[in-house]
Amino acid sequence: MIIPGAETQAFAAALSEAADESLARVEYEQFADGEHVVRVPEAVAGERAVVVASTVDSDAHVQLLQLQDAVREAGASEVVTVLPYMGYARQDEAFRPGEPVSSRAMARAISTGTDRVVTVTPHEPAVCDFFTVPATAVDAAPVLAEPLPDALVDPLFLSPDEGAIELAETVRDAYGTGETDHFVKDRDYDSGAVTVTPSDAAVTGRDVVLTDDIIATGSTMSEAIAVLNERDAGRIFVTCVHPMLASNALTKLSTAGVEAVYGTDTLERAATAVSAAPVVAEEL
Repeated sequence: MIIPGAETQAFAAALSEAADESLARVEYEQFADGEHVVRVPEAVAGERAVVVASTVDSDAHVQLLQLQDAVREAGASEVVTVLPYMGYARQDEAFRPGEPVSSRAMARAISTGTDRVVTVTPHEPAVCDFFTVPATAVDAAPVLAEPLPDALVDPLFLSPDEGAIELAETVRDAYGTGETDHFVKDRDYDSGAVTVTPSDAAVTGRDVVLTDDIIATGSTMSEAIAVLNERDAGRIFVTCVHPMLASNALTKLSTAGVEAVYGTDTLERAATAVSAAPVVAEEL
């Protein structure tokens, strides 16, 4: 049975269909003092309970822990936790003295209420090592090719940094044609400033597909788009697995001159154009 978190209902419904498992009708409530409570009235005793929750914020983390406990209390035979998007996963080390390894802290907490974890394209695959139960990362990058136009002109699949080049290659391979390259990105962790240096790839007149695992503020991607426009690229498309698109990120991308922004439903946003649920269903 699929048990959805409040922020992940569309993904859970898609997973229910893809995995051919029933979908529970979960009740969510928040008390006047800000505390949360969830209820799973469906009968899960003796069944495998698949808790599906993107931990988009601290409240979603608390709700996930409650959902795990609720199905355990109801007698589920096994608890599998699916994290379409895992919050805090980008802090996989202590970047400054005195800081926590946040992804490790969250992974350990989540591990206490589950038998197994499935994540989708985490920013750092090594985050799975922080769980104290078996944890698997599945790659949803191939589905990002689905919403792209069929007739891209001499397409170039471009990642914003070298670390994401494999994602660009995966999307290119799924699309079926094109070249790949990357920008060089330097981040000042003290100031938070990011500079983007163009690569040597020829872009004039070519359709460019910018790929990344997550777009948060859109600032780095906007800089990349500006560089491409300066070099007379053709149409520019942005694809990402996790369309966080916080604050005015979508506006930044639109005003920078992007043709379209496509993301998956790991985060349910206006840019969500394709579901990653079938990839997760194969792993289940």
